[in-house]
Amino acid sequence: MADSDDFNAKNIAEFRANSGKVGGFFEGQTLLLLHHKGAKTGTERVNPLVYQKVPGGYAIFGSAGGGPKDPKWVANLLANPDVTAEIGTETVRLHARLADPEERRPIWDKQMSDLANFAGYEKSAAPRQIPVLILEPVS
Repeated sequence: MADSDDFNAKNIAEFRANSGKVGGFFEGQTLLLLHHKGAKTGTERVNPLVYQKVPGGYAIFGSAGGGPKDPKWVANLLANPDVTAEIGTETVRLHARLADPEERRPIWDKQMSDLANFAGYEKSAAPRQIPVLILEPVS
């Protein structure tokens, strides 16, 4: 198992064992478990992601820790936008979309203000713009 897979697996297990709370790297942050399908394979994937509550849904961030490429889950959501997420003890159906430039800026600015590591991600990812995706509930 790759290091990132091991990191994810540990956080997923801790999230589920503690009603959506985790320690370590994610301690004190709002975290959800995003269930999505692979763009090429259709295989279900689960990623623990920091989120920000926004009007009408949740914002998630394709930071990849400030790496040069978007995380694979971004392409997966653009190809297959109907997803589910575990938020706390609930599982909700959501539809993903890329935030438009006008709505992205205040969401991203708040994220950098709330969590300083995101400002560092923006610097190290440049010139790549970190995608902000909006997850909207599906009834």
